[in-house]
Amino acid sequence: MSVFKLLEEKVKIAPKKIRIVFPEGDDERILMAANRLAAAQIIEPILLGKVNELKQSARQLGLDLSGVTLVEPEADAEMITAFIAARGRELERQQVHEQLQDANYFATMLVKMGKADGMVSGAAHSTAQTVRPALQLIKTAKGMHRVSGSFIMERGSKKYLFADCAINIEPDSATLAEIAEQSVQTAKMINLTPKVAFLSFSTKGSAQGEMVDRVAEAAKLFKQKCPSIPADGELQFDAAFVPAVAKQKAPDSPLNGQANIFIFPELQSGNLAYKIAQRLGNFGAVGPILQGLAQPVNDLSRGASSQDVYDLAILTAAQVLEKNGRG
Repeated sequence: MSVFKLLEEKVKIAPKKIRIVFPEGDDERILMAANRLAAAQIIEPILLGKVNELKQSARQLGLDLSGVTLVEPEADAEMITAFIAARGRELERQQVHEQLQDANYFATMLVKMGKADGMVSGAAHSTAQTVRPALQLIKTAKGMHRVSGSFIMERGSKKYLFADCAINIEPDSATLAEIAEQSVQTAKMINLTPKVAFLSFSTKGSAQGEMVDRVAEAAKLFKQKCPSIPADGELQFDAAFVPAVAKQKAPDSPLNGQANIFIFPELQSGNLAYKIAQRLGNFGAVGPILQGLAQPVNDLSRGASSQDVYDLAILTAAQVLEKNGRG
């Protein structure tokens, strides 16, 4: 079963409709995806924008917005107070009111205040414009110190997870270990039994240097935190992925060349790797999936299709279920 079919089935049987807010409600792709999501009764979409204009756009596109909640952003006193509390410092209320005219900040506060369960943005905004409000207001989950971005790589029945491919440029050992911990949670969400490889250009000391030591230390930290999860590092990709090579290069590795979560030593290699697998290996690349936030927020590509919007909304809803222990 494909990743999105699996997640869609999980979300459909949730005991309560999950509410996903879309700050870019006036975007045609968002409207089309919201129409499908509501019609299938999978989630409750919340679209931000001028209500009359949203309705007019829907009519022009021949869309029925029954089951879609339309919200015209206008911060009230309660939201302004909650915003100041979330920032943890004194702010002028008028300044906050002006900031909340930004649809991403307003939508993030709906999630923060429990009026929405998750958020999908990025169709017309940069990653920074989507992620910054989440970091400032929602912040990281309990026990987490940073956010990372993973990709689910899928081809037929084969599924793997690549991280970090989107956020952390030069992660230290503690960050790499935390990225792995976050990626394990994402893997469980898609019914992937986690086997974690910390990748390097070295396998078990075949090369030396600070970059190698950083990856080996990350593997050690992860094993201390998650001793029940099979993990190893530092490993070259072939030693992590090919059983015959693993027997030669890392005969004592608990992975036996069968890793399915790959933690890259820095952003550059992670980003290159997922695109190479996508373009040369014909893998579908689902992501970036933002990991480590207290409440789910995800970022679209500005070139996203309405199908991409639909899929990311399903994935975000699945993260809500996972966070609430119902995944």
